[in-house]
Amino acid sequence: MPSTVIVPDEKQNQGEGKDSKNLFFTGDNLEVLRHLQTSYQNKIDVIYIDPPYNTGQDDFAYPDSFEYSDAQLEDMFGLDDDQLARLKSIQGKSSHSAWLTFMYPRLQLAKHLLKQTGVIFIAIDDNEDGNLKEICDEIFGESNFLAQVVWERAYAPINLKKNFSPSHDYMLVYGRDANVIETNGITRTADTDSSYGNLDNDPRGDWRPDNLSVGPAIPANIYPVTTPTGRVVEPPAGRSWSLSQKAFRERLADNRIWFGKNGDAVPSMKRFKSELRKTGVTPMTVWHYKDVGHSQEATQQLQKLMGGKKYFSYPKPVKLVERAIQLYSDRDSIVMDFFAGSATTAEAVMRQNIEDQGHRRFIMVQLPEKTYHLNKNGEKVPNKGGRTAFEDGLMSVDEISRERIRRAAKKIKEDNELTLPKDFDGSFKHYRVIKPTKQILEDIDEFDPNNTNLFTNMVEGFSSDSLNIPGNSSGEQTILTTWLAQDGYSFDANIQEIQFDNYHAHLVDDRLYLINEGWSSTQTKQLLNQLGTNELHLQSVVVFGYSFNIAELRELENGLKQLDGKVNLIKRY
Repeated sequence: MPSTVIVPDEKQNQGEGKDSKNLFFTGDNLEVLRHLQTSYQNKIDVIYIDPPYNTGQDDFAYPDSFEYSDAQLEDMFGLDDDQLARLKSIQGKSSHSAWLTFMYPRLQLAKHLLKQTGVIFIAIDDNEDGNLKEICDEIFGESNFLAQVVWERAYAPINLKKNFSPSHDYMLVYGRDANVIETNGITRTADTDSSYGNLDNDPRGDWRPDNLSVGPAIPANIYPVTTPTGRVVEPPAGRSWSLSQKAFRERLADNRIWFGKNGDAVPSMKRFKSELRKTGVTPMTVWHYKDVGHSQEATQQLQKLMGGKKYFSYPKPVKLVERAIQLYSDRDSIVMDFFAGSATTAEAVMRQNIEDQGHRRFIMVQLPEKTYHLNKNGEKVPNKGGRTAFEDGLMSVDEISRERIRRAAKKIKEDNELTLPKDFDGSFKHYRVIKPTKQILEDIDEFDPNNTNLFTNMVEGFSSDSLNIPGNSSGEQTILTTWLAQDGYSFDANIQEIQFDNYHAHLVDDRLYLINEGWSSTQTKQLLNQLGTNELHLQSVVVFGYSFNIAELRELENGLKQLDGKVNLIKRY
C-alpha cells in the first residue's frame, strides 16, 4: 500500500491542462506505481523506461531502503521460498545488489499495469544487462521475453578508450503474454517496398522472391527439384527446402515458385505484397542510428528545443522511443514512462499521434531530484550538471520534464499548423505524490473519535499549502483524488458536486464521498430522504473518519441500515 497522498496541481489542472487526458506525476515512482495498481491494472499498452544505469556507486537519488527481510520480500512480491532464494542469489552479486533490489519492486508493479497484449521496453547498458534479464525472466516469465534490441547509439569511436569504444546500448523487451502479442511492424516506406515487383506479370500483383532453403536441415525436406530448363538442383549442404515435397508441388501448381528469368535458377517462393499479414515490416533486433537516431543527435535536438540550454547529458532520441510505441500501440493506447527524465516518451507519443491521427495518452512519472543543494550557510548551490537549469529557475528535474513537454507541444503545433487535428492533446494534468507531514501523522495518531468536539481540522493538513508545495489544492481535493485512485477510478472520472444543506459532498457513480467537517443530523436526514424516495441511488457512502465524531457516525450508520436498499458505510482513517 502507498504511504503517500496524491495532491492535484489545481493551477495546472484547471488551467492549461484542463481538457488533457495525459498525466504527469511528480514523486517516487514506486509510490506512484502503488497508487495506480487499482485504477490502471491491465490498462497500459506500452511501457518504456530508461532507468538510471548502475554506475557502481550506489548513488541513486531515489529514496529507497534496499534492505528487506525475507518475510517482507515474500509478502511484497508474493514469492514462494524457491523464488525468494533465486532473487537473493541475484542480489548477492555485491555491487549489483542495491540496483537489482531497486528495480525489482518497480518492475513487479509495472507488470500488473500492462494489458495482456502489453509490452515493456527497458533501456540498459552492458553493466546490468545480464542481471536485468534474470529478474525480468523471474517477473515476466522467460516465455514472455520478446527481444533484446541493440541500439546503435554512436556513429564514431572515442579514440581515448584503451580497448573498445562502446557504440551500443540495449532494450530488453518483454510482453505480458507473448501468446497473444503481435507487433504492428515498422511503417512501410518507398524503400521497404522497393523490393517488390512483378517480373512475370502475375495477376495477383507485386511480389518478391524469398529464399526456399532453411537450416539446420530437415532430412525429409531434402529432395531434388527439376527447373523448367531441365537442370536438377538440391538445397545447399547442411540445409533443406522449407517445404515438404507435397507442399512444393502445390505451390508449383499455383505459380508460386520462381526459377529466375531464364528458368534455371535455384527455386524461391513468391511472397505477394497483397498477402502481407501486417501493415508494417517485421522489426529486426539491431536498430541503426540512421533509422532511430544516436546519442549526440538526441542531445543536440533537445538542446535546440530548450532554447540552446543543455539540461540533460544523455537523452534518448525521440525516434527511438517513437518506434517502440509504433510497434506495439494502437491509436487509442496508453503509454507509460515511470523514469520520465527529459520526457522524451511524452514527445514521442505526441509525434506518433500526429503521424497516424491517434489519440494515445501518456503517463509520466519523475522524481523531483533537485538541481541544487544547500551549503553549510543554508544557501542554494547548484549541483554538478544542474547549474544551467538552476540559473534558469528550474529547481528540480520534474520541472525540466514538464517544460520540455510544453515546448515540444508548441513546436509540434507550429510544424503541423495546417494539418493539426482539432483534438490534439499537447498538455497534461499534474499531480504530486507526497508523504504527509510529521504534524499530520501526529494528529492522526492522537485522534479520538469519541471526543464530542473535533479540535483539529484534519482535512486542511492535506492541502498543498500545509504540505508546503505549490498547486493551490485544498485538503479535500487531495483526499478525494487519493481515494478515487484507490477505488479504481481514472483521473478523468466524472465527479458530481452535491449539496446537503450547506455541506459539500462528491458523487462518483454510486459512491458518495463525505470528507469535510460539518456533517450533522440535518444532512443525515436529507441524505436518507433522497435515498428513500429514489432521488439518489448509492452503493456506498465513504467518510473521512477524522471529520466526524462518534455520535455523527452512529446516527449516519444506523440510518443507512434502516433503508430497504443496502448502502455500505465505509469509514477511512
